[in-house]
Amino acid sequence: MGSHFLSIIYGLGAALSFGAGDFAGGIVTKKSPLFSVIIFSQLTGGLMLFGLASISGQTLPGLYDLFLGCCAGICGTIGLTCLYKGLSTGKMGIVAPVAAVVSAVFPVIVGIFIQGFPTILQLAGFALAIIAVWFLSGGKSKAPTLLSELKLPIAAGLGFGMFFIIISQVSADSILWPLISARIASIALFLPIAKIKQKNLIPLKENFPMIILAGVCDAAGNTFFVLASKIGRLDISVVVTSIYPAITVLLAWLILKEKLTKAQWTGFWIVLFALILIAQN
Repeated sequence: MGSHFLSIIYGLGAALSFGAGDFAGGIVTKKSPLFSVIIFSQLTGGLMLFGLASISGQTLPGLYDLFLGCCAGICGTIGLTCLYKGLSTGKMGIVAPVAAVVSAVFPVIVGIFIQGFPTILQLAGFALAIIAVWFLSGGKSKAPTLLSELKLPIAAGLGFGMFFIIISQVSADSILWPLISARIASIALFLPIAKIKQKNLIPLKENFPMIILAGVCDAAGNTFFVLASKIGRLDISVVVTSIYPAITVLLAWLILKEKLTKAQWTGFWIVLFALILIAQN
């Protein structure tokens, strides 16, 4: 199997993992405080990655790779903080899709600058996938949007985009340890914020299975993304990974029996067509 198609498969693995993680996280945050879910899911994911690194015998990389991991973790944490702040103070129908689109477009631009232009069909697939992400994320607000309302979602998207860009630069033979250092940096940055926002950080015992599932899926998504970016193009890896909202809404439809909007169904079918175009080489 060629590296191009293998990269797409890894990217789909990342999308599936992130989508399932968001689904699990979305369910458990209705029952547990948000920051408790974030911290314990990050801790769970970090422990899983540490176990995999130990079992696989991956040697500890140089300080540069660990530094890249920490920087990626900090960027991702800043992005997450801006996203949740935006969702709590702004229009959810604008904040979520803007953040999702920016987090896809920014790495694509960087990837094209670093690796050159992909094919015309792949560029068309990128455009369609980004449009699909907008629909899937709920971009449907008809009310006028102020420029000030876009600051937080754009910052969130840039934070997530920087995470993808930085973590893709780690050495190919040291994937897990930089992801572990990203978790450590993320927890170190989130913990003081959480202590200020919440008095009790320990979630209820019955909520731990879903928190663990969210953390494991998130860690798996990060691992699949790095694998995709190591054997293929950064822009393709990011765009394929960014379709994870399709997995989240599909799981909500299948498991929770939630009705999908026409926009979400439109986004889902656009995603399938976009993947066909991106797979062309």
